[in-house]
Amino acid sequence: MKKTRLNERHKELGGKMIDFFGWEMPVEFSGVISEHLAVRNKAGLFDVSHMGEVTVKGNQALDCVQYLTPNDASRLKAGKVQYTALTTEKGTFVDDMLVYCLEEGTSYLMIPNASNQERDYAWVRRHGENFDVEVQNRSSDYTQLALQGPQALKILNPLIDVELEEIKPFRFRFGKIQGENVLVSRTGYTGEDGFELYTLSYQPQKIWDLILEKGESEGLIPVGLGARDTLRMEAFLMLYGNDIDETTSVLEARLGWLVKFKKGNFLGREALLKEKEQGVKRKIVGFELIDRGIARPHYPVYIGDDKVSEVTSGSYSPYLKKSIGMTYLPVDYTEVGTEFEIGIRNRKVKAKVVPIPFYKRKK
Repeated sequence: MKKTRLNERHKELGGKMIDFFGWEMPVEFSGVISEHLAVRNKAGLFDVSHMGEVTVKGNQALDCVQYLTPNDASRLKAGKVQYTALTTEKGTFVDDMLVYCLEEGTSYLMIPNASNQERDYAWVRRHGENFDVEVQNRSSDYTQLALQGPQALKILNPLIDVELEEIKPFRFRFGKIQGENVLVSRTGYTGEDGFELYTLSYQPQKIWDLILEKGESEGLIPVGLGARDTLRMEAFLMLYGNDIDETTSVLEARLGWLVKFKKGNFLGREALLKEKEQGVKRKIVGFELIDRGIARPHYPVYIGDDKVSEVTSGSYSPYLKKSIGMTYLPVDYTEVGTEFEIGIRNRKVKAKVVPIPFYKRKK
């Protein structure tokens, strides 16, 4: 298994290690529920170095990114971040990702999901052959940390030579922590305020240790992948391989807001335009269980006696204290309040469509 540069730190901290798409990663330290609530109420520190980093540089870097993604990358100035996707010709997902503009027009950093690093790199490189660009997979060079929660700014601010209050959401700057260069962005995958840190340092342990040490008095604890999943689910943030994949279109996933048809040609444009004109036949929804139980991924979803779908994500919500999940339903059954059933073991339990996101932090 691949290991991040913080692997030994996680074991020293008592992290329960698992195989996550070929990476040895901590699923929890003190427990999923306690870690989840720490992020909602105080702060949590994640090692997310299993995520990928692919650079696109050259005279036609912007043209390349524009062709590969449905969002409008021309809106990106240096220091800005954009949520977008890699789309197939059918308008479905190769992946969803963040794109960082390092230099306007000529240098971009893409952040693929851990499970898709090699495939995304191959996809971008193959299509990049039609443009004057250099595509590099830098995933093994970077360490990526995420400091998330209402106390994140207070904890990080005195440790970095950047005024964090000046960084708006989906913006980033370069700075130093412990003498090590970092890119710090106001982004995250938890539904909370916070920051993601990227460094090429061979000693990222210095950064990890310092943040944990200085943040302890503010309630900061290390957090594993288990709570990362429940946090993103409460915030209704998609997970590739569960909620979106090559069989789901951007419009079905309720992400039509990131599709900018007016920008010109991009992979999947014609398919998405046709789907928009004809209307989607299904959409992803958020649900909560009416009956007792926990809906896990792949559990069957029924309307009457007909199986219409499967649960894509589902869990007990530590903060909301109820069982929640996501699934795709026929568009006529996606209104809030609509009831349906989920097969849990040998019985069917009632569920209902609810407003999304399940959780939204107070500004």
